[in-house]
Amino acid sequence: MSTTEPIRNKAQLKIMADYFLERQQFRNYAMLITGTCTALRISDLLMLKWEDVYDFSRKSFKSRLLLTERKTGKAKAVALNQQVISALSLVFPERNSNYIFSNKKGTPISRTQAWRILHKAAGTLGIDGVIGCHSLRKTWGYHAWTSQKISPVIIMDVYNHSSYEITRRYLGIAQDDLDNAYLKTDLF
Repeated sequence: MSTTEPIRNKAQLKIMADYFLERQQFRNYAMLITGTCTALRISDLLMLKWEDVYDFSRKSFKSRLLLTERKTGKAKAVALNQQVISALSLVFPERNSNYIFSNKKGTPISRTQAWRILHKAAGTLGIDGVIGCHSLRKTWGYHAWTSQKISPVIIMDVYNHSSYEITRRYLGIAQDDLDNAYLKTDLF
């Protein structure tokens, strides 16, 4: 089994998002956006319910998602940015279940189905790398590190990693990225 990779190219990420939008696959679009913007594991992402992200009494999306991670048992608070809220807004009117990412039966889609959706889109679009469910989580960290310049300490905390080296390996910070760091540094 190959290790999944982040989607390193933002243009390819946009193309993938547009792929789902053009086909009016709003659930799949929302899964891509929510997964890449929250860095949740697929097991946590697929179990999200509307009540986790939407305040029905106020008729508005929440600013923060509160959950207990299935893998670690740790409580986590995740801010929902405007991209996530906009993506979820597309799915909200057609909801048929308490689960956000549900199938026609109203149950959450499986990890396998989520993998098929992402893998097929990546293959159809010619997106480089081994792309799967975990790519969503890794994509957030990769771009937080490389283009948003978020501190590695914060990224380690988001992922619950114990060391800088684990996070660096996890995100696939490749030699090219290290070379670019040297080549772009101009001190004189």
